[in-house]
Amino acid sequence: MSEPEAKETTRLLPEPTVVQASHVGQAVQGSECVVAPATLPQQPVKPGHTVPSPERFEAPIMIVSTEESQEGSYQDDDTSHLQREQPNQLLTSDRSLMESTTSNMQTLMHLIKGNLGTGILALPKAFSFAGIWMGLGGMLFMGTVAVHCMHMLVNSSRKLCRRTGCMALDYADVIEVALRTGPHRLRGYSQAGKNIVNGFLIFTQFGFCCVYIVFIAKNVQKVIHHFHDDDPSTLIYELIVMALLLPYVLVRNLTMLAPFSAFANLLTAAGMVIIFQYVVRGLPPVSSCPAVAPVGDLPMFFGTAIFAVEGISLVLPLENNMKKPEEFGGWDGVLNLGMVFVIAMYSAIGFYGYLKFGDLAEGSITLNLPEDTWLYLSVKLMFAMAIYISYNIQFYVAIKIIWPKMRRFFSSKSAHKKGEYFFRITLVIITFGIAAGIPHLDLLISLIGASASTALALILPAFIELVTLAGEPPEEDDEQSEVNVFVDREGGGFSRIPKLIIIKNLAIFLFGLVGWVTGTYSSLRAIIEAF
Repeated sequence: MSEPEAKETTRLLPEPTVVQASHVGQAVQGSECVVAPATLPQQPVKPGHTVPSPERFEAPIMIVSTEESQEGSYQDDDTSHLQREQPNQLLTSDRSLMESTTSNMQTLMHLIKGNLGTGILALPKAFSFAGIWMGLGGMLFMGTVAVHCMHMLVNSSRKLCRRTGCMALDYADVIEVALRTGPHRLRGYSQAGKNIVNGFLIFTQFGFCCVYIVFIAKNVQKVIHHFHDDDPSTLIYELIVMALLLPYVLVRNLTMLAPFSAFANLLTAAGMVIIFQYVVRGLPPVSSCPAVAPVGDLPMFFGTAIFAVEGISLVLPLENNMKKPEEFGGWDGVLNLGMVFVIAMYSAIGFYGYLKFGDLAEGSITLNLPEDTWLYLSVKLMFAMAIYISYNIQFYVAIKIIWPKMRRFFSSKSAHKKGEYFFRITLVIITFGIAAGIPHLDLLISLIGASASTALALILPAFIELVTLAGEPPEEDDEQSEVNVFVDREGGGFSRIPKLIIIKNLAIFLFGLVGWVTGTYSSLRAIIEAF
């Protein structure tokens, strides 16, 4: 779970202007890029090569802080909240001058915390769908591919920032700019690409919120059931959780939640230590678990595993907020260091958890812990409290995308606030309805992972990198530059991309597509059969 970074600031010289944004949870979206004052394009323009469309990048833009944004509300998409800078003024790209930049160690901690959520607790159940050795190999393979896709997204963002003069882009902006400045025949789909990414982000974040309601209800139910055998059904617990969430989601200023988020991180860390020391004691022989499960069960493993490793929406906000963003990528960068630890944790919990509990593994490993000692009962309550705190952070991401589109229907500031409160309450009730309709934690996680996380983690990064490379201007020393420029103008810039990159990205795209189709189908079929 990622700790909310409530203030991101960027200096505009000679007159400083503050950008208010938030980097929270597993995906935080900004509304516009910060554009440097370099003359567009920054690379030599040859005959036939079109300059990126000026309708968005015609002048340096900064998001201006307003009273409402400081309160935690959001800006409309019109240009009233933008300040345009004169071409002869300077916008510094030195991150050391930014007020809210993070060090490498801080970024590493945020990366690790943002990737260790409910997904890791479901991995023993995921291994039961693959077999112990197939599960281990599949977890390592999918983790490696997912991290490679993170690198592709970061590298594409950097290329697009150099191409357009932006200091930073979020996930949705990356695909929009890649299409808008890429091959001509794709430029008309730039806004559609952004909407698709935002749609998957909204679906994923609301999916997390639904999972959180089921998770909290089931873990609290386990504790209460230990003392009262005639306790109510899971639905009643979910209803109580919803009632407790309603006042909580009305907190719009995430700075108020920062201390609680830090407390939740401590609870999560302590809970993971207690769980791990339990599962590695008294293990049966590895031969007690099947090495490979039936092929028909693999899509369920895929959905749960991709749900766990889908932290790609977090990487750009983290890199954009670093003092030394050049140290985020690379073989020895922050991203690889953090994700190697995360994938090792995924593999260990999945492997030893399945070895310990076998086919009895629940949708969350916390539900398999003993119920006769306070230590393990407290772990259930610790995770329930940590996930409750995380709900508003995940909820915020979807609100930040949707609400700016909705608030224009309200005329006054007071109407904006009341309308947002009503909107938040309505969305909480919707997530409760979905959670109540699918109270099976493992099936819900697999469905969210297969149907939404797959696109964000695998399919879209492969597509974005190809479009970004296709839009790159020809090299100066290219003997066929005139031919290449003509081909690029006609939408065939893909011909300049090395064949190995094309093959690699197509393989990732197809792997993600097959997993998306089969995983979603298998999850839906399992949900139907469960009823």
